[in-house]
Amino acid sequence: MADDPLGSRPGASAEPKRQDLKRQDLKRQDLKRQVAFRTGFSAESRAAVFLIAKGFRVLARRFKSPVGEIDIVARRRSLLIFVEVKARPDLEEAAWSVTARQRARIIAAAEAWLARYPDERIRDIRFDAVLVAPRRIPRHITGAFDAGG
Repeated sequence: MADDPLGSRPGASAEPKRQDLKRQDLKRQDLKRQVAFRTGFSAESRAAVFLIAKGFRVLARRFKSPVGEIDIVARRRSLLIFVEVKARPDLEEAAWSVTARQRARIIAAAEAWLARYPDERIRDIRFDAVLVAPRRIPRHITGAFDAGG
């Protein structure tokens, strides 16, 4: 009994097992986060290339402010667009995935961008979405929403 302290008490071996399960769960969560990050980054890269092909110049990717994040900020002549990229298994599902709360955060982040990077050449501002699905050409939704709601 003295050589095996965990075996000498009933139920004593459950704690190390619980810790192992917690570690495994954390590893699974971390792996899911990594996969989500890679999927998002890949979708944003595809969307950026798609916008460049349409004549836009990408000014920023993953612009972060205290009030929100914008996936892509791009400009073509006097038009500035703030783009939300959505990657889903199919384009229809992606089209409905920008929530009202996300729109509000994107609009707030756009205001932060405009305050930080004023540009007198900009005459028009638009909020777009680019929908990305596996083995499909991205879909660019111009004027996906507006700052008025």
